[in-house]
Amino acid sequence: MTSPENQLSDFLADVGRLREAVSSQVVGQRALFDGVLTCLLAGGHALIEGVPGVGKTLMVRTVADALSLRFARIQFTPDLMPSDLVGTSVLREDGTRRFEFAPGPVFAQLVLADEINRATPKTQSALLEVMQEHTVSVAGVTHTLAEPYCVLATQNPLEMEGTYPLPEAQLDRFLLQLQVPFPSREELHQILDRTAHGEPPPKPGPVLSPERVLALRGVVRQIAVPHSVQDYALRVLEATHPERARELPRITRFVRYGASPRGAQALLLAGKVRAALAGRFAIGEQDVRAVAQAALRHRLILNFEGEAEGITPEALLDDVLGTVR
Repeated sequence: MTSPENQLSDFLADVGRLREAVSSQVVGQRALFDGVLTCLLAGGHALIEGVPGVGKTLMVRTVADALSLRFARIQFTPDLMPSDLVGTSVLREDGTRRFEFAPGPVFAQLVLADEINRATPKTQSALLEVMQEHTVSVAGVTHTLAEPYCVLATQNPLEMEGTYPLPEAQLDRFLLQLQVPFPSREELHQILDRTAHGEPPPKPGPVLSPERVLALRGVVRQIAVPHSVQDYALRVLEATHPERARELPRITRFVRYGASPRGAQALLLAGKVRAALAGRFAIGEQDVRAVAQAALRHRLILNFEGEAEGITPEALLDDVLGTVR
């Protein structure tokens, strides 16, 4: 049986190969890669916000290629129907007449839901079972999706006309909300060097298998969580609730609902991945603080006064992390 030390060493070596393969195609965006990797290794999904052209689609496609995962990109539009996502029964005539299920694009393993807020709530809700249960139910038959399975949804934070806000129940099913920054000037130079001069770099071949990704998930699950760290995560979670945030006046004034229990799960799972990436066998409070913004920002629901004052969830979480000890 492989020792924990060797398991963690192999874990870091595999992640290093994956990081090298992705960096050969994507300039910068280390935080985005770490967020996508965290979701894959924690068994969750991510909501990605960023302006067009910053490498979101390229990042996801490159990760899928490097991990030998079946990839599907779905462009969400107002006329998209639930059956366009999950599939439908079609009539086959090849000597006999019968209905046969034709799977939709969600039957991939790494699904990029592009501009998810452009589809109607009816279509968005088709992803709820997919994201939570990793199954699809059509015509009374439940189909199980192949593992590992991950949905990465994007939103354009600038163009909001003609969009449908994601319902709170769906937002809560995203492990992390990742924000993609605009590249620096040096990174822009590298992008132009790769894309505007000569041939683009060749696509990397597969570096890990889907089975190996599942094995890496097992390593993450073994990362220890001291009771004191778990208690700290719960105190951070409770501090986002206005009825429990006694020392946080802005929480009580501007927040309608705090983060759900899934927020605590996200804090610990993402913290475990961060600890493993740092070569540690147990998570600490610093790991919880490092992932708190991505794990909780989309779970805070502001009241009318908070929205009118232009208060951001990030600012409120800064108050929480600066107060809870």
